Amino acid sequence: MASRLCAPNCYPRTTTERTWTVTDTILYALGVGAGQADPADELRFTTENSTGHRHAALPTFATLLAAEPPYLGEPAVVRHAGETLTLHRPLPPAGRARTTASVTGVYDQDRGALVHHRSEIHGVDGAPLATVERAMFVIGAGRFGGQRAPVTTWERPAGQPDHTGHHQIRADQALLYRLSGDRNPLHSDPAVARAAGLRGSVLHGLCTYGFVARTLLHAVADGDPDRIHRISARFSAPLFPGDTLSVLVWRRPGGALFQAVDGQGRLVLDRGALELHRRPA
Repeated sequence: MASRLCAPNCYPRTTTERTWTVTDTILYALGVGAGQADPADELRFTTENSTGHRHAALPTFATLLAAEPPYLGEPAVVRHAGETLTLHRPLPPAGRARTTASVTGVYDQDRGALVHHRSEIHGVDGAPLATVERAMFVIGAGRFGGQRAPVTTWERPAGQPDHTGHHQIRADQALLYRLSGDRNPLHSDPAVARAAGLRGSVLHGLCTYGFVARTLLHAVADGDPDRIHRISARFSAPLFPGDTLSVLVWRRPGGALFQAVDGQGRLVLDRGALELHRRPA
Protein backbone atom coordinates (compact mmCIF):
# COMPACT_ATOMS: atom_id res chain seq x y z
CA MET A 1 0.00 0.00 0.00
CA ALA A 2 1.05 3.58 -0.58
CA SER A 3 0.55 4.59 3.05
CA ARG A 4 1.10 3.18 6.52
CA LEU A 5 -2.31 1.66 7.11
CA CYS A 6 -2.91 -1.28 9.40
CA ALA A 7 -5.74 -2.99 11.27
CA PRO A 8 -7.91 -0.75 13.50
CA ASN A 9 -6.52 -2.23 16.73
CA CYS A 10 -2.96 -1.20 15.86
CA TYR A 11 -3.86 2.48 16.12
CA PRO A 12 -3.62 3.79 19.69
CA ARG A 13 -6.70 5.10 21.46
CA THR A 14 -6.13 8.78 22.22
CA THR A 15 -7.45 11.19 24.83
CA THR A 16 -7.19 14.95 24.41
CA GLU A 17 -8.63 18.00 26.15
CA ARG A 18 -9.88 21.15 24.50
CA THR A 19 -10.93 24.51 25.93
CA TRP A 20 -12.84 27.00 23.82
CA THR A 21 -14.07 30.56 24.30
CA VAL A 22 -16.84 32.72 22.88
CA THR A 23 -14.27 34.10 20.43
CA ASP A 24 -13.75 30.58 19.06
CA THR A 25 -17.45 29.93 18.53
CA ILE A 26 -17.96 33.36 16.94
CA LEU A 27 -14.97 32.90 14.61
CA TYR A 28 -16.31 29.49 13.60
CA ALA A 29 -19.75 30.98 12.85
CA LEU A 30 -18.17 33.61 10.61
CA GLY A 31 -16.06 30.90 8.99
CA VAL A 32 -19.18 29.02 7.86
CA GLY A 33 -20.92 32.13 6.55
CA ALA A 34 -23.12 33.27 9.44
CA GLY A 35 -24.24 36.87 8.96
CA GLN A 36 -22.78 37.25 5.48
CA ALA A 37 -26.10 37.79 3.73
CA ASP A 38 -27.27 40.19 6.47
CA PRO A 39 -24.95 41.21 9.36
CA ALA A 40 -28.01 41.81 11.56
CA ASP A 41 -29.08 38.20 11.07
CA GLU A 42 -27.78 35.27 13.15
CA LEU A 43 -26.49 37.65 15.84
CA ARG A 44 -26.83 34.96 18.51
CA PHE A 45 -24.03 33.08 16.73
CA THR A 46 -21.88 36.02 15.56
CA THR A 47 -21.94 38.17 18.72
CA GLU A 48 -22.01 37.58 22.47
CA ASN A 49 -23.59 40.86 23.60
CA SER A 50 -26.46 41.79 21.27
CA THR A 51 -29.77 42.87 22.78
CA GLY A 52 -32.37 40.12 22.64
CA HIS A 53 -29.97 37.50 21.24
CA ARG A 54 -28.74 34.94 23.78
CA HIS A 55 -25.33 33.82 22.60
CA ALA A 56 -25.15 30.24 21.32
CA ALA A 57 -22.72 28.04 19.43
CA LEU A 58 -23.62 26.61 16.05
CA PRO A 59 -24.14 22.86 16.52
CA THR A 60 -21.41 21.95 14.03
CA PHE A 61 -18.79 23.75 16.12
CA ALA A 62 -18.61 20.36 17.87
CA THR A 63 -16.75 18.98 14.83
CA LEU A 64 -13.77 21.09 15.93
CA LEU A 65 -13.69 19.22 19.25
CA ALA A 66 -13.06 15.88 17.51
CA ALA A 67 -9.57 14.40 17.68
CA GLU A 68 -7.41 14.38 14.57
CA PRO A 69 -7.23 10.98 12.87
CA PRO A 70 -3.81 9.29 12.97
CA TYR A 71 -1.32 9.94 10.19
CA LEU A 72 -2.67 8.24 7.06
CA GLY A 73 -0.41 9.70 4.39
CA GLU A 74 0.58 12.97 2.75
CA PRO A 75 -2.22 15.57 2.49
CA ALA A 76 -2.34 15.11 -1.29
CA VAL A 77 -3.57 11.50 -0.95
CA VAL A 78 -5.97 11.82 2.01
CA ARG A 79 -9.54 13.05 1.46
CA HIS A 80 -12.31 13.68 3.98
CA ALA A 81 -15.05 11.30 2.81
CA GLY A 82 -17.85 11.63 5.35
CA GLU A 83 -18.95 13.14 8.65
CA THR A 84 -21.62 12.27 11.20
CA LEU A 85 -22.14 14.55 14.17
CA THR A 86 -24.39 13.47 17.04
CA LEU A 87 -25.17 15.99 19.78
CA HIS A 88 -26.22 14.47 23.08
CA ARG A 89 -27.00 17.81 24.73
CA PRO A 90 -26.73 21.53 23.86
CA LEU A 91 -23.22 22.74 23.09
CA PRO A 92 -22.11 25.65 25.33
CA PRO A 93 -20.62 28.71 23.57
CA ALA A 94 -17.55 28.40 25.83
CA GLY A 95 -16.29 25.42 27.78
CA ARG A 96 -13.90 22.53 28.18
CA ALA A 97 -14.20 18.95 26.99
CA ARG A 98 -12.30 15.69 26.94
CA THR A 99 -12.23 13.67 23.71
CA THR A 100 -11.46 9.95 23.49
CA ALA A 101 -10.88 8.74 19.95
CA SER A 102 -10.13 5.53 18.09
CA VAL A 103 -9.99 4.04 14.60
CA THR A 104 -13.05 1.81 14.25
CA GLY A 105 -12.52 0.39 10.76
CA VAL A 106 -10.10 0.15 7.82
CA TYR A 107 -11.84 -0.90 4.61
CA ASP A 108 -10.65 -1.91 1.14
CA GLN A 109 -12.39 0.18 -1.53
CA ASP A 110 -10.12 -1.04 -4.39
CA ARG A 111 -8.81 2.33 -5.57
CA GLY A 112 -8.20 3.41 -2.00
CA ALA A 113 -8.77 2.63 1.66
CA LEU A 114 -11.55 4.05 3.80
CA VAL A 115 -10.67 4.70 7.45
CA HIS A 116 -13.40 5.25 10.03
CA HIS A 117 -12.47 7.34 13.07
CA ARG A 118 -14.72 8.00 16.07
CA SER A 119 -14.42 10.74 18.71
CA GLU A 120 -16.43 10.58 21.94
CA ILE A 121 -16.60 14.06 23.48
CA HIS A 122 -17.48 14.53 27.15
CA GLY A 123 -17.98 17.69 29.19
CA VAL A 124 -16.07 18.47 32.37
CA ASP A 125 -18.88 16.79 34.34
CA GLY A 126 -18.14 13.53 32.52
CA ALA A 127 -21.50 13.43 30.72
CA PRO A 128 -21.53 12.82 26.94
CA LEU A 129 -21.58 16.01 24.90
CA ALA A 130 -21.13 14.88 21.28
CA THR A 131 -19.92 12.05 19.06
CA VAL A 132 -18.11 12.67 15.79
CA GLU A 133 -17.73 9.81 13.30
CA ARG A 134 -15.35 10.66 10.47
CA ALA A 135 -14.46 8.77 7.29
CA MET A 136 -11.13 9.41 5.54
CA PHE A 137 -10.32 8.08 2.06
CA VAL A 138 -6.68 7.30 1.32
CA ILE A 139 -6.00 7.32 -2.43
CA GLY A 140 -4.00 4.36 -3.74
CA ALA A 141 -4.12 2.40 -0.48
CA GLY A 142 -6.69 -0.20 -1.54
CA ARG A 143 -6.47 -3.74 -2.90
CA PHE A 144 -5.01 -5.16 0.29
CA GLY A 145 -7.58 -7.93 0.60
CA GLY A 146 -9.77 -6.32 3.24
CA GLN A 147 -13.53 -6.02 3.49
CA ARG A 148 -15.46 -3.22 1.84
CA ALA A 149 -17.08 -0.58 4.02
CA PRO A 150 -20.72 -1.15 5.01
CA VAL A 151 -23.21 0.88 3.00
CA THR A 152 -26.13 2.74 4.58
CA THR A 153 -29.33 2.84 2.55
CA TRP A 154 -30.18 6.32 1.25
CA GLU A 155 -32.45 7.30 -1.64
CA ARG A 156 -33.04 10.76 -3.04
CA PRO A 157 -36.69 11.61 -2.45
CA ALA A 158 -38.98 11.90 -5.44
CA GLY A 159 -40.21 15.34 -6.32
CA GLN A 160 -38.78 18.81 -5.84
CA PRO A 161 -37.06 19.81 -2.57
CA ASP A 162 -39.22 21.43 0.09
CA HIS A 163 -36.56 24.09 0.53
CA THR A 164 -33.48 25.19 -1.43
CA GLY A 165 -30.90 27.45 0.18
CA HIS A 166 -28.28 29.28 -1.88
CA HIS A 167 -24.92 30.57 -0.68
CA GLN A 168 -22.34 32.57 -2.63
CA ILE A 169 -19.03 31.35 -1.22
CA ARG A 170 -16.56 34.18 -0.73
CA ALA A 171 -13.24 33.91 -2.54
CA ASP A 172 -11.43 34.17 0.82
CA GLN A 173 -13.75 31.82 2.74
CA ALA A 174 -11.13 29.08 3.20
CA LEU A 175 -8.64 31.62 4.57
CA LEU A 176 -11.20 32.66 7.18
CA TYR A 177 -12.30 29.12 8.06
CA ARG A 178 -8.71 27.86 8.51
CA LEU A 179 -8.37 30.20 11.52
CA SER A 180 -10.62 27.75 13.40
CA GLY A 181 -7.77 25.24 13.33
CA ASP A 182 -7.47 23.32 10.04
CA ARG A 183 -4.29 24.73 8.48
CA ASN A 184 -3.99 22.07 5.75
CA PRO A 185 -2.32 23.94 2.84
CA LEU A 186 -4.59 22.12 0.38
CA HIS A 187 -7.11 24.83 1.27
CA SER A 188 -4.81 27.84 1.07
CA ASP A 189 -1.75 27.08 -1.10
CA PRO A 190 -2.53 26.79 -4.84
CA ALA A 191 0.77 24.98 -5.42
CA VAL A 192 -0.16 22.22 -2.96
CA ALA A 193 -3.63 21.96 -4.49
CA ARG A 194 -2.23 21.64 -8.02
CA ALA A 195 0.21 18.97 -6.84
CA ALA A 196 -2.84 17.04 -5.61
CA GLY A 197 -4.41 17.24 -9.07
CA LEU A 198 -6.82 20.09 -8.29
CA ARG A 199 -7.22 23.28 -10.30
CA GLY A 200 -6.80 25.39 -7.19
CA SER A 201 -7.28 25.55 -3.43
CA VAL A 202 -10.52 23.94 -2.27
CA LEU A 203 -12.87 24.81 0.54
CA HIS A 204 -12.57 22.64 3.64
CA GLY A 205 -15.15 19.87 3.57
CA LEU A 206 -16.19 20.78 7.11
CA CYS A 207 -16.69 24.39 6.03
CA THR A 208 -19.12 23.21 3.34
CA TYR A 209 -20.71 20.98 6.01
CA GLY A 210 -21.12 24.02 8.27
CA PHE A 211 -22.79 26.09 5.52
CA VAL A 212 -25.20 23.22 4.86
CA ALA A 213 -25.93 22.75 8.57
CA ARG A 214 -26.83 26.44 8.90
CA THR A 215 -29.36 26.00 6.10
CA LEU A 216 -30.87 22.99 7.88
CA LEU A 217 -30.90 24.83 11.21
CA HIS A 218 -33.06 27.63 9.82
CA ALA A 219 -35.15 25.63 7.32
CA VAL A 220 -35.97 22.62 9.49
CA ALA A 221 -35.13 23.38 13.15
CA ASP A 222 -36.70 26.87 13.36
CA GLY A 223 -33.27 28.38 14.06
CA ASP A 224 -33.00 26.57 17.41
CA PRO A 225 -29.56 24.90 17.76
CA ASP A 226 -30.75 22.84 20.73
CA ARG A 227 -33.07 20.88 18.42
CA ILE A 228 -30.22 19.46 16.31
CA HIS A 229 -29.49 15.84 17.21
CA ARG A 230 -27.60 14.30 14.29
CA ILE A 231 -26.25 15.52 10.93
CA SER A 232 -24.68 13.04 8.55
CA ALA A 233 -23.34 13.48 5.01
CA ARG A 234 -20.87 12.09 2.51
CA PHE A 235 -18.40 14.39 0.75
CA SER A 236 -18.71 13.72 -2.98
CA ALA A 237 -16.60 16.43 -4.61
CA PRO A 238 -14.66 19.53 -3.57
CA LEU A 239 -16.22 22.98 -3.53
CA PHE A 240 -14.05 25.87 -4.65
CA PRO A 241 -14.04 29.30 -3.02
CA GLY A 242 -15.94 31.78 -5.17
CA ASP A 243 -18.45 29.14 -6.30
CA THR A 244 -22.14 28.88 -5.42
CA LEU A 245 -23.44 26.30 -2.96
CA SER A 246 -27.08 25.20 -3.18
CA VAL A 247 -28.61 23.05 -0.43
CA LEU A 248 -31.58 20.86 -1.39
CA VAL A 249 -33.77 19.92 1.58
CA TRP A 250 -36.58 17.37 1.77
CA ARG A 251 -38.35 17.62 5.13
CA ARG A 252 -39.30 14.38 6.85
CA PRO A 253 -40.94 13.62 10.22
CA GLY A 254 -38.30 14.28 12.84
CA GLY A 255 -35.79 15.78 10.42
CA ALA A 256 -34.83 15.95 6.75
CA LEU A 257 -32.83 14.46 3.91
CA PHE A 258 -30.52 16.71 1.93
CA GLN A 259 -27.93 17.13 -0.80
CA ALA A 260 -25.70 20.05 -1.79
CA VAL A 261 -24.48 21.03 -5.26
CA ASP A 262 -22.06 23.58 -6.67
CA GLY A 263 -22.77 26.21 -9.30
CA GLN A 264 -22.55 23.61 -12.09
CA GLY A 265 -25.01 21.28 -10.38
CA ARG A 266 -22.31 18.82 -9.31
CA LEU A 267 -22.92 17.02 -6.03
CA VAL A 268 -20.53 18.14 -3.30
CA LEU A 269 -22.44 16.65 -0.34
CA ASP A 270 -24.57 13.56 -0.76
CA ARG A 271 -26.60 11.07 1.28
CA GLY A 272 -27.41 13.76 3.84
CA ALA A 273 -29.66 13.12 6.82
CA LEU A 274 -30.75 15.37 9.68
CA GLU A 275 -32.40 14.13 12.88
CA LEU A 276 -33.98 16.49 15.40
CA HIS A 277 -34.37 16.03 19.13
CA ARG A 278 -37.99 15.45 20.03
CA ARG A 279 -39.75 18.45 21.49
CA PRO A 280 -40.67 18.06 25.15
CA ALA A 281 -44.24 16.81 25.60
